Amino acid sequence: MKFDCGILLFVFRAAASVRMRRHTWFVLLSIAATFPVYVLGYSNGKVESACASMRPSHSGSTAQSTDPPYQIIANSSRFNPGDIIQVTLRSNPGTIFKGFLLEARAADSSSETPLGTFTQSPEDAQLLDCPNGDTTYRSSAVSQRSASNKAEIIVNWIAPDTGNIQFRATFVQSFSTFWMDVRSQTIERSGSNVPSPTMTTPLNTITLSQGISSNGCGSTKFCFSNPAQCNPASDPNCFFMSSTPKGSQGLQFEMSGRSTGYISIGFSDDRIMGNDDIYICGMDVSGNIQVQHAYSTGKVRPRTEPLGEVDNINVANENGIIQCTFVTRNNISTVQRAANNQYYLFFAYGRSAGGQIELHPEIPFISTEKVDVTVVQLIGGNNNRSILIRTHAALMLIAWMTVGSTGMIIAKFFKSLGGQKKIWGKNLWFQLHWTLMILTVVLTIIGFVLPFVQVKGWSSSAGSHPILGCIVMGLSLIQPTVAFCRPSPDHKRRRIFNVFHFYMALVIKILAVATLFLGFLLIKGPENSWMVKVLGGFVGWQVLTYVLFCICCYCKAKALYIKCQKKVELDVILLIVYLCGNLAFLIALLVGIGQI
Repeated sequence: MKFDCGILLFVFRAAASVRMRRHTWFVLLSIAATFPVYVLGYSNGKVESACASMRPSHSGSTAQSTDPPYQIIANSSRFNPGDIIQVTLRSNPGTIFKGFLLEARAADSSSETPLGTFTQSPEDAQLLDCPNGDTTYRSSAVSQRSASNKAEIIVNWIAPDTGNIQFRATFVQSFSTFWMDVRSQTIERSGSNVPSPTMTTPLNTITLSQGISSNGCGSTKFCFSNPAQCNPASDPNCFFMSSTPKGSQGLQFEMSGRSTGYISIGFSDDRIMGNDDIYICGMDVSGNIQVQHAYSTGKVRPRTEPLGEVDNINVANENGIIQCTFVTRNNISTVQRAANNQYYLFFAYGRSAGGQIELHPEIPFISTEKVDVTVVQLIGGNNNRSILIRTHAALMLIAWMTVGSTGMIIAKFFKSLGGQKKIWGKNLWFQLHWTLMILTVVLTIIGFVLPFVQVKGWSSSAGSHPILGCIVMGLSLIQPTVAFCRPSPDHKRRRIFNVFHFYMALVIKILAVATLFLGFLLIKGPENSWMVKVLGGFVGWQVLTYVLFCICCYCKAKALYIKCQKKVELDVILLIVYLCGNLAFLIALLVGIGQI
């Protein structure tokens, strides 16, 4: 009986132990299943429940009390109902934020009611409908879509019929590190009939009654134009900028140009984009023209700066020609530069979307030298590509469409060239082949380096062209290295080398041609489209002659034209024709490259 009770007790404890283990695993699995939801709730920005307090639901964490490494910048300090203000959330250099919540609220008030509506949120942001009491305010806040690193967010805000407001934001750097109640400057409500000197929206600008002209250029005002000395009053294709000193009142700027989105003038210490002060005349989200002040940090969308002391804004947009005039008392430079007032001028234009400018498709018109816009003079600008870029294109074209192609043809079809005659112990065909291929590699290396020197880094706006170029460069270095280590002609692995060498050359040639096409497609403008077609003809010519070489080689091997060959070497004639055709295509494309 005792034995039976012991068995029962053992079984009971074992069962209880099993139930406890199951319970423990159930609890752990429940926590594990809940944790991702909690994390996702933080990272995906769906924080409508926090609209009122603007406090992250990070248990055990408190807001930082130090000065925030972030700022909120509005491109206007005044507004009327219906105005559109661009709002920028920006981190200090070297700092990022992962999450944020932005709202507009009454200035100097403890009210938790969001004001106005946001529009056109960028890809890494989203609009929120904030509840407050029994009312839900549509698109009244903006938050992040994910916990990716961010340095800047730009959104547009439509002003309601209200008093002075401030933009307020919470910035989240990590789960336990965040700053609350970061505020912008106070944005004041304008009087109904009082124009705002710093507004950039159409409601506070005047439609330009008289068009801009070149009258007074070189005598009373500084002028910069393309084509040189064109008159925007009579030439619809004239890109024009002028500045007129107004004494203590500042400097009056005029800008005119054909564009579907914006025109802009930049002031730079060099002829390369980056660290440039910019005035933009472009469309807002409503399609109306506004003036913006911005600063370019490189080949990305420039950051918006406060418009500052700018007034007397006049705008026009007729028949696709955008025009702006305004008076500014701002310093031209917003950063520390050299002591003089001379800059290279950039005139760029392009499309805009959602009130934000997009990358200009054409190279800007750039002054040929530094100029002082406060000194009356007349200069022209051009958008010709740098001599380094043109040299890059020419060298790559020569390398892969003439020198390299000829070296491959000789190795494939002319191994009998020169008979048994040797030069430095090697057959004539081999010496010609390796000389041409080494020259191809040298030209490729030089051409490869030039664009990096020009842009001082990677050109992200060139698409796949530089990526394929790097691949071609790498394979071009591997090919001669492998050839240098080739086995002897009678070695058992020589056949493997021959197959590898042939197909590697074929792959490099195809990639090089593809890279050339991508490069020529970067040359915008209908006047340059013919070059892509000529390059296509060039490739077609080389394919055709390669087929003819194969036919000639087959006939020669089968002795189908022995009698004819005694009189003339058909393959040699074909080589001469091939070289002449190559030279014709090459010259045409080199002339085109010289004109871009």
